[in-house]
Amino acid sequence: MNSIKQLAIIFGCLAFGELIVYLTHVKIPASIIGMLTLWGLLQLKIIRLKDVEGLSAFLIKNMGIFFVPPCVAMINYFGIMSKSLVPILVATLASTILVVFVTGITHQFLRNRQ
Repeated sequence: MNSIKQLAIIFGCLAFGELIVYLTHVKIPASIIGMLTLWGLLQLKIIRLKDVEGLSAFLIKNMGIFFVPPCVAMINYFGIMSKSLVPILVATLASTILVVFVTGITHQFLRNRQ
């Protein structure tokens, strides 16, 4: 399948997410709604995996590029962030520990179910 069609499917799901946020004013990022939409379409077999596999693999392989703009923005606003450095570090540490804990519990639960 050509890249234009794959790009149209992915951006179409993102645009649908934007439309949902615009119409409902829900406080969920449009990209998350778009990703859930794409997942739903894949689960319902409306879209086949091979319809988006090529571009998805490329985007995942080059994911690091997408982290450059937020990192540059953080450097630009370091003066503002330095005033709240302790709460930011505590929140980062606490959320990391929580994610590791929940992931471990979930893994154990799913492994014991099998």
